[in-house]
Order: sequence, then C-alpha cells, then structure tokens
Amino acid sequence: MSESTDVVRALPITAADLALLIESGDRGPVVSALDGLDGAEQVLVVSRLGDEARAALLEMLGPEAAAPLLEHLPEPQVFEAIESLDPEIAAQILQEMPSDRQADVIGELEAADADAILESYDDEDAADVRRLAEYEDDEAGGLMVTEYLEYPAQATVAEVIEDLGLNAEAYADYDIQYAYVVDAEERLVGVLRMRDLLLSPRSVALRDVMIAAPAAVRDHDSLDDLVAFFDEHKFFGAPVVDDAGALRGVVQRSHVEAAVAEGREDDYRRAQGIVGGEELRTMPLLLRSRRRLSWLSVNIVLNIIAASVIALHQDTLEAVIALAVFLPIISDMSGCSGNQAVAVSMRELTLGVIRPTEVLRTVIAEALLGLINGLVLGLLIGLVAFFWKGNAWLGLVVGGALMLNTIVAVCIGGSVPLFLKRMKVDPALAAGPILTTITDMCGFFIVLTFASLILDRLV
Repeated sequence: MSESTDVVRALPITAADLALLIESGDRGPVVSALDGLDGAEQVLVVSRLGDEARAALLEMLGPEAAAPLLEHLPEPQVFEAIESLDPEIAAQILQEMPSDRQADVIGELEAADADAILESYDDEDAADVRRLAEYEDDEAGGLMVTEYLEYPAQATVAEVIEDLGLNAEAYADYDIQYAYVVDAEERLVGVLRMRDLLLSPRSVALRDVMIAAPAAVRDHDSLDDLVAFFDEHKFFGAPVVDDAGALRGVVQRSHVEAAVAEGREDDYRRAQGIVGGEELRTMPLLLRSRRRLSWLSVNIVLNIIAASVIALHQDTLEAVIALAVFLPIISDMSGCSGNQAVAVSMRELTLGVIRPTEVLRTVIAEALLGLINGLVLGLLIGLVAFFWKGNAWLGLVVGGALMLNTIVAVCIGGSVPLFLKRMKVDPALAAGPILTTITDMCGFFIVLTFASLILDRLV
C-alpha cells in the first residue's frame, strides 16, 4: 500500500514567529519567511496575525507583493487591513488589484475611508472605481473588469500593433484574448481576435477584420442571466454594455463561477443562522457572539412556543408514553418535506418563473404533492407503530398526523418564501425558523389531539 500524499506538513513558521519578524522592522527575513510558504500556508499564517501586525506586514511588503496576498485573504480581514493603513499606501496596494476587486473593497468601506483612499487615485481611475462600486455584487457591472483593450473601428491594424508594443508593460496584467472595437459614441460594434489582428495586412481598418455584432451582456444583468449566457456561449469572457450599447467592461466566466459558489456559501451560512455576513474565528469574540445570538435568541422563543403545545397535552403524553417516540419523527419528517418546498420556491423566485403574489397557485400545487407524499409516509410510520405495539389505533394516530402535517409543511414551506419576498425580507434567512416552528406546533398538536380523542383505545 502506498503512503497517502495528503499529509499536511508542519508550517515552517507560525503566526507568532512572523509577528516577531514584522515587529523587528527588517523586511528581508519577513519576505524570506513568506517565500518558504506555499499560497495556502501564507493565507493560514497571515490570517492569524493581529490586525496591527497584518497591516504592518502589507506596508512592509510594498504594493506589488501585498496586493496578491491581500486578494487571497478572507474579506473581513481585507477590509480591516485597508482601513487601518495610511490612505495613500492603501491606494497604492488597491491599484495593483483588478478593477472589480478594487470596487468591491471600496464599496465595503466607510464613506470617509473610501474618499480618503480615492483622493490618491487619478481622477479618471477614481471615477471608474466609484462607478463600479455602484453596481450590485451579483450583477454584470459588479463582476466586470475595466482592464481591456478598446480601439475605434477606423483604426488600422498597424496602429493597434504599434499601441500594443508601446504599452506592453501596462497591458501585461490584462487578460488579453480579444480586443473590442467601438464607434464614435463608444458603442460596441465588434470583437477583434488577436489571430486576425496579427495575420491581417497592416493597412486594413479594424472594421474589416473584426467580428461584427458580438454577443454581449448588459451591465445590470443578474448572476442568473450571466450563468445562462455562459451556458449558451462557450466564451472565457464577455463584453459588458450599458442600455445605450456603450462598452463598460468585460466579465470573465471564472468570475461568474466564483460568484455563484460564493452565493451558495452565503445562502448556507444564512440558513445555519450566521446572519451578520462572513464569520471567522479571528474576529472579535463579542461581535461573533452578538451575531449568533441574534438568531439563537429568536429560535429559542419559537421553540418554547412549540414546546408549549406538548405541555398542554401532558396528561395524554404520560398516559401513552409511546407517543413520545413518534413526536420527533413526525416533526423531523414534516420539516424535511417543508424544506423541500422552500427550496423549490426559492429557486423559482431566483429564476423569475413565479411571482411573490402567486401564493394560491403555490399552495394548491404543494397540497396535491403533500397529499401523495403524506399518504405514503403516514402509511409507513403507521405500520411501524402497529407492529411495534400491536395497536392499530396508535398506527392510525401517528400515520394520520404525519400525513396531515406533511400537507401543512409543504404548503407553508412553499408559500412562506413568497410572503417574505413581498415583505422585502431575505427568504433564505427567515423561512427556516418559521417553517420549523409551525411544523413542530402543528405536528405536536395533531398527534396529541388525535390521541386525546381516542385515549381509551390507546391505553
């Protein structure tokens, strides 16, 4: 048997050791220490530095080395580090990053901090970053970069090749596969492949060698629109235009895929009760505690309400102790069915194939499905109860309760996201606890009420 290749090696340097090197003020040993780490190890060690040590490290490394490191750190640490740096130094570091990343950081800072940093920018660059920062993170404008090649349609092949030679250093960091051709009003009219550029006669105008009327996305297209676009077109990137057709940037397929993955992670965190945004264990303890308690304190109240239903039927539960075995099963199974309905409504809202006002349509569709699934699940659990205790009435109670509660759960699960969307509340955050509380209360109430009505047949 061969040895595993996934062995984690011991870190050559710890965060505490790196902090001491930073404190010494000698750049050489710090750079050498970081060079001895791979990319993942650098993130691990630097993320565990204190805020002051991390800011001092970035300043010591200089903009060209600090920017790549900063791009891979968790966002809360990036924002904290930028805010703690001198605005001029922060501006120098940010300007080494892609334009979309600059805009993301500037957009998250306090207005005063953002303005102080942008004062160190050229007027044109500052205007570009401000414009990008106005877009939402999950639309084309918020994901696009403004580092691309743009030429007028009347320019010749020779002029473009000359420009590429004169500005080779400036274009070195561009992801160049195409150049974009615009008219006098900056409207996108064509795309120029580098191969066509190099193999065309030098005197030919770009309008004669470009691909006319290229596929493009709008700057306010949603993330779902972008996903659909790249599913249809096997491009690595796409030009982004405004409503007038003017070229505004380029969005990369990889950026869209990263945004989709990040959105899924955000939804998962919110569904688990991490409601204040990204949380890291390096963040202040009281901040983390406050964020979690904002969810947990509401949840405990909802659970107390559900538990009160059991308290009202305490005598029935004491008389038929077997019911206690089935209560969590009914609650959990109904909750699972309800969460499936929540997921479908969330997806339909995202795709735009349902409107928040279509509650009745949703309830009818889910009730029919809930009836079928409830009958199957109720029959299964009813048979288990019957064979366990030899009491058909017990099987009827728990089976009937699971069937009815399944119908209730899917109707609630399907409709709650629509109600929340109409109220401008995040469905991903609030649908879960609402569904859980209602299904628990209904499940407990139905089981214990049924049991109370035929208690003499159960004991």
